[in-house]
Amino acid sequence: MDDAQNKGSTACLRRSPIGPSFFGSAFTMTNNTLAPCAPACAAAAATPRSHHSWALVVLLVGAILPPLDYFIVNLALPAIRDGIGAHQAELQLVVSAYACANAVVQITGGRLGDLYGRKRMFMIGMAGFVLASTLCGLADNGTVLVGGRVLQGLFAAILAPQVLATIRSVFSPQEQVRVMGFYGFAFGLAAVIGQLGGGALISLHPFGLGWRAIFLVNLPIGILALIGSWRFIPENRAPRGQRIDVPGTVLMSLFLLMLVYPLTHGREAGWPLWMIACGVGALPMLGALLAVEARRLARGHDPLLDVRLLRNPVVALGLLLAFLFYTLSAFFLSYGIYLQGCLNWSPLASGFAILPLGLGFLASPLLTTRLVARFGGYRVLTLGFAMLAAGVAIAAALARDGAPGPGFYAGIAAIGIGQGLVLPSVVRIVLAEVDAARAGVASGMVSAMLQIGAAVGAATIGGVFFARLGVHPAALDYVQGFRASMFTLTIVLLGCVALSMALGPLHRRLHADA
Repeated sequence: MDDAQNKGSTACLRRSPIGPSFFGSAFTMTNNTLAPCAPACAAAAATPRSHHSWALVVLLVGAILPPLDYFIVNLALPAIRDGIGAHQAELQLVVSAYACANAVVQITGGRLGDLYGRKRMFMIGMAGFVLASTLCGLADNGTVLVGGRVLQGLFAAILAPQVLATIRSVFSPQEQVRVMGFYGFAFGLAAVIGQLGGGALISLHPFGLGWRAIFLVNLPIGILALIGSWRFIPENRAPRGQRIDVPGTVLMSLFLLMLVYPLTHGREAGWPLWMIACGVGALPMLGALLAVEARRLARGHDPLLDVRLLRNPVVALGLLLAFLFYTLSAFFLSYGIYLQGCLNWSPLASGFAILPLGLGFLASPLLTTRLVARFGGYRVLTLGFAMLAAGVAIAAALARDGAPGPGFYAGIAAIGIGQGLVLPSVVRIVLAEVDAARAGVASGMVSAMLQIGAAVGAATIGGVFFARLGVHPAALDYVQGFRASMFTLTIVLLGCVALSMALGPLHRRLHADA
């Protein structure tokens, strides 16, 4: 596919099941999910027309909750710290543990639906997510809260893939165009609602719950969604489900644990030898994971990660960019703490301060379509990374221990626009390089890299922020921490600009040789 074809695929981008979300339910699609729905789809035919609207509402709730609970927690971190005495490493893990658990199970979650029924796995995922949210809401120390967040991430990864697969089964191809519009918009909305809603719940202090309300609010929503799914969603499954890759899942879990735990706890623990060894050991663990996956492929088994895709340099570089892109999670981690700690803003006021980013993110699809049509997907990806780097740098440069000015918020809006340009572009570029039979695995790998990037970003660049705070931070410490972490993130994003500029030439050289 040359760049002209890349431009021409804009219409497909609008219709494809790629929603603008951090969480990869939009990307984690099995082969059966990607396959065109048969005209006489049995599930669609068996579902009364009056149930379709309610089924869509329930499915959208299932789509919104996982990303919502990523964004909603960021503004609650200061209240969590004060409420249960959580230390800085635990605050980082509240963010990164959710992403790690989600990354490990995301691909497997889609296969569970194929094997055992998507309605069943949707309900199991929703029920588990609600119970894990309740555990988080009742936590009285950082360890229990982090454990609850791990469970939330696991069940979110079971829940989210069933949404797209069920949409493909229940709705006709004509209806899917409209439904996917709602689906994509729901993800952008989750980012805005997560920040504003989280800030409002903490500030309003309903029933004296404080920060616990951001988790316990999932209880009534989840129960209603469970009742709705039992009543309105038909059972559906794939004709042939892929087997679960247990060794790959275990090795990936160990790799992420060995990587993220030392990064979050090492500084506070004084970097003991065992923790250094654990971090260094993550690299051979990754090698073992890739070797096991290659062996499974050679034996004809279904792998968690298709290592053959890494032989394509465009795919390999695209996955690296997906990973680096969502080290942006460090911004969400530090922004709310900076506003509340330095400026003494309420969580609600801090939620409104993220609104320019959310609006830029929601508006960016309108820009993406036109820009891709005119300049091609590779240049739009580079532009998106440049917007991100500029926005983060502006926010860092203009951060101060007083009320931010218009220039600061312009930088925040640029981050939202850049995020909205990069996310669909990097996914589409990777998927354009693989055939339909492997598109599901490829999209799952993109999703996993996004979430691993989020976990590593919170642990490393977030660690730069916390390192400047000390035990009893003053207002200026928050400013310096925010600036240091955001300038570090700017360097990463400038590297992404340079790497993305290599994608177009790589693509042309690869297909010229084919």
